[in-house]
Amino acid sequence: MPNPIATLRSVIQFKSFERSAVERRLAHAANVDDLRRIARRRLPGGDFDYIDGAAEDERTLHANADAFAQCGFVPRVLRGLNSIDTSATILGKPSSMPFIFAPTGFTRIADPQGELAVARAADRAGIPYALSTLGTRSIEEVRAVSDGRLMFQVYAWRDRGMVKEMVQRAAAAQYEALMLTVDTAVLGRRERDVRRGFSLPPKIGLRTFIDGAVHPSWTLQFIMNEPIRFANVVGSDKGDGASPVNLSDYINSQFDPALSWADIDWLREQWDGPIIVKGIQSVDDAVHAADIGVEAIALSNHGGRQLDGAPAAFSLVAPVADAVGGRTEIICDGGVRRGSDIVKAVAAGATCAMAGRPYLYALGAGGERGVDRLLQWFQGDMERTMNLIGCGDVAGLNRSYLHL
Repeated sequence: MPNPIATLRSVIQFKSFERSAVERRLAHAANVDDLRRIARRRLPGGDFDYIDGAAEDERTLHANADAFAQCGFVPRVLRGLNSIDTSATILGKPSSMPFIFAPTGFTRIADPQGELAVARAADRAGIPYALSTLGTRSIEEVRAVSDGRLMFQVYAWRDRGMVKEMVQRAAAAQYEALMLTVDTAVLGRRERDVRRGFSLPPKIGLRTFIDGAVHPSWTLQFIMNEPIRFANVVGSDKGDGASPVNLSDYINSQFDPALSWADIDWLREQWDGPIIVKGIQSVDDAVHAADIGVEAIALSNHGGRQLDGAPAAFSLVAPVADAVGGRTEIICDGGVRRGSDIVKAVAAGATCAMAGRPYLYALGAGGERGVDRLLQWFQGDMERTMNLIGCGDVAGLNRSYLHL
């Protein structure tokens, strides 16, 4: 006769209590959308909208991800794969996968450790990390916590002396490449920030107090840590965020709208290493960059945060790869939410992919451990996807695996 107690014992299992609140949160996350949901719950509304939002109607933001979603795979079977190798070469150096953490400003609004947490996670995972000029940790602070591959993103300040000084600091700290952002002659109209009256650092007012009370863990971390500053311009006369600034006013007053191709020649005089031009959005500009010897281009619309209606980054990969013919490396920046997107980007013709929002969501959801978790997912996604399409290594990826 069946024993109900024995049957119940065979199926009932109680999990041990997880002491870490961070791990408890992350246990409920399986992908980037889950991290976004958790970060939205934990962060003040203005901070989340700054990370999550984009320009105007946010069509380009959504187009970036949609371009990957609309591309299918052509799986090959019976390929006799014994192992999967996700390693790649970026700018002549090894990376555990063809992926770069993109530069993002004001990272400490997601987590007090900010860029330090991101740099440490990237180092552990064996991928490059690009630090933003408008980062909230300095060039030197980031190098102090990372022995890994670092790149430095530069904007064209009106004051070229400031650019030269930053470039020299990056060289002294052994950053391997400069990433010149060229799509920010003026700041895009980010309407979520307009509605919020968002400033950096966040202003303290009645609305802030209410938001802080609703998000107590973030608020406590914010007040218990040093003030958020534009760490790479502290001590200059350009404004370091010691007083709240409207980002649009700040960018439009400090950055040079007259940036031109000739400025890349000037940058070459200041820097001996590779230069990546970030913000290429047409085949013609990609070809010109290759013609003048730029080592890499990032096909990027700034995550949809500049020109709403700009082309999705992934849609440009194949035509640009055909046009430049291997004369410059191609980085696909925008819309990556899974490791399978990285596979698609490389198969279409990119050297690697790049993303920023996913790690900001991860920081907001779980701090540094959240970023580690994200990279573990991407690595696992790549291995699983490559196994299922029948390609054993990154070098073998090509368009025959894609429905473009």
